[in-house]
Amino acid sequence: MLVEELMTPKEKLVIVDQLAPVRKALELMKKYNIKSVIVDKSGPNGAYGLLTFKNILQAIVAQEGDIDLLNVYDIATIPAISITRKMEMKYVAKMMVNHSIKRVLVIDNNELFGIITMSDIIEVLLKDI
Repeated sequence: MLVEELMTPKEKLVIVDQLAPVRKALELMKKYNIKSVIVDKSGPNGAYGLLTFKNILQAIVAQEGDIDLLNVYDIATIPAISITRKMEMKYVAKMMVNHSIKRVLVIDNNELFGIITMSDIIEVLLKDI
């Protein structure tokens, strides 16, 4: 199975600007009941990023609870780890397990196409049982 067959497409993702306040990203995560948002690239040659609950929690601890002075760019993982649409899922799963990665962006030619999460992979495996 290829990544493009399993990925959540870009159209279903929540994308936030790098300069958005962290609080806005957190509000979007709550509104859509998701654990991460995609951080948009700053320009055509920029890099996409990922902002997760873990990034936000680390920032809250570091800032002693005050995140209102931080922008998404300050705490997001930029560039995010990414793969291509044509990769076999078995390699993606192995990479995610070996490096303790829960989600990877699907990017080709520096354009975002979707995301793959551990939950997506587990869901497919459970269908075969």
